[in-house]
Amino acid sequence: MTSLMRAEVGQQPDALRRTIDALLPRTADIAKLAAQTRQVLFIARGSSDNAAVYGRYLVESHAGRLATLAAPSIATTYRRRLDLSGVLAVAISQSGKTEEIVETLDWAADCGARTVAVTNGEGSPLAEAAEVALLTRAGDEKAVPATKTYTTQLAALSVLGLGLGADVAEDDLRRVPDEVAGLIEATEASEALPRIVEELAGVPGAVVSGRGIAFGTALELALKIKEACYLHAMGLSYADLLHGPIAVVDAQTPALLVAAGSGPTLSGTIALAERVRGAGAAAYGVGGGPGLAAACSAALPGPGLPEWVAPLGLIVPGQILVENLARRLGLDPDVPRGLNKVTQTT
Repeated sequence: MTSLMRAEVGQQPDALRRTIDALLPRTADIAKLAAQTRQVLFIARGSSDNAAVYGRYLVESHAGRLATLAAPSIATTYRRRLDLSGVLAVAISQSGKTEEIVETLDWAADCGARTVAVTNGEGSPLAEAAEVALLTRAGDEKAVPATKTYTTQLAALSVLGLGLGADVAEDDLRRVPDEVAGLIEATEASEALPRIVEELAGVPGAVVSGRGIAFGTALELALKIKEACYLHAMGLSYADLLHGPIAVVDAQTPALLVAAGSGPTLSGTIALAERVRGAGAAAYGVGGGPGLAAACSAALPGPGLPEWVAPLGLIVPGQILVENLARRLGLDPDVPRGLNKVTQTT
């Protein structure tokens, strides 16, 4: 038995390739729009908010601009006007139809911001509202849990970073589709996959942790576990985890730890895996190269990509894990209870 979610996971290499090819020529448009701005404000909800976390770390660590996540309720509920001159507002929505996100982007423009939309919805209200629309090429996504729409959002945000002058190599982004294709095969063939699925099927929840550019991946994996598998999953930076919540990690609450294969946060992730196992809990790695794999109880492979684009592949083994776990629990990952493809909030 397979699922729409699994089929759409497999469509990601092509979706990423189409998106990257279409959007890389837009870096000059981004640079021109952002020329009179200093800060970046990301506007999003759900999986798109997790993509925004990646965007924030990318912009701050490689483009040298302050970036923050918006609180849409300031615009839609409190209706408070702010001075957003010098701000580049970037709204992210899979469908481009979430009214709250469209309204918040309009509010940002009215407050003086320049505006960008990242959406899979060509001709959507969000795309029409923005000065520059970065349209992803994910194609139709029928499963409720976002997979290819999420990774193509990350690709669009990578292009945004390049347009903002990030000190990274464009060729790294071009390598992503092939890396993801290989990673899907490697994950499916991994002996660790069925072991982790079976062990997670016997616990009520887990902690999911990463840091820096991988933090958004940890949040997205935790969200997928909650929405598709109905398990309690807490997504945390490992720095925050060490400030108290690590007390919940025990034999019935394992830790899933995500990391790129290189970068300044890898050593801390490895140390966390060792601490988790020393406390008698299981630690499951996603990515992190041989160092993290050796420190964990079991580990899934990660992409052979530099840290700045690693999240475009790093979530993929997690997506496959979640799809397998949902089916192991007797659940349909395509239609989680209580959820729709487009969620309206106010």
